[in-house]
Amino acid sequence: MEAPAKTQPDVTVRVFKRQFSSNPRGARLARRVGLHQLHTWGIPYLSDASESAALIIGELTANAVTHGRVPGRDFELRLTHTPGDREILGVLRIEVSDTRGECRPPGPGEIAAPADGDDSGRGMLIVDALADRWAVIDREPPGKTVRAELDLLY
Repeated sequence: MEAPAKTQPDVTVRVFKRQFSSNPRGARLARRVGLHQLHTWGIPYLSDASESAALIIGELTANAVTHGRVPGRDFELRLTHTPGDREILGVLRIEVSDTRGECRPPGPGEIAAPADGDDSGRGMLIVDALADRWAVIDREPPGKTVRAELDLLY
């Protein structure tokens, strides 16, 4: 008796999860640590995927410390990398969670462009433009997670 033919490549899903202080320094650190982790997973610095991920991580963590901050509570960055090959796209999922569930950003298709001259309000437009998919999800314990996914080309 022979073993069945292999129909799918082996896939190792990689996960990185870490909590950061809910302040601007924590947001900057999350972005830097996240990009370092992507580099160790084979998504090199300054590649298109790394640059898009940097902007998304930066916007989501800045929102977490600005709009989702609860004194004494951290926010969480979670990265999940499912590699692909020449036939299957890889996926990078970026999730940022905070403890303020009542302060939610607009979801996909609900974002209004800010007025000319406004100094804020463009962060989620950037996420919407760069991510292949994104959503705002309730989580337990109280809070929310903003999830963005990038399809990785090989």
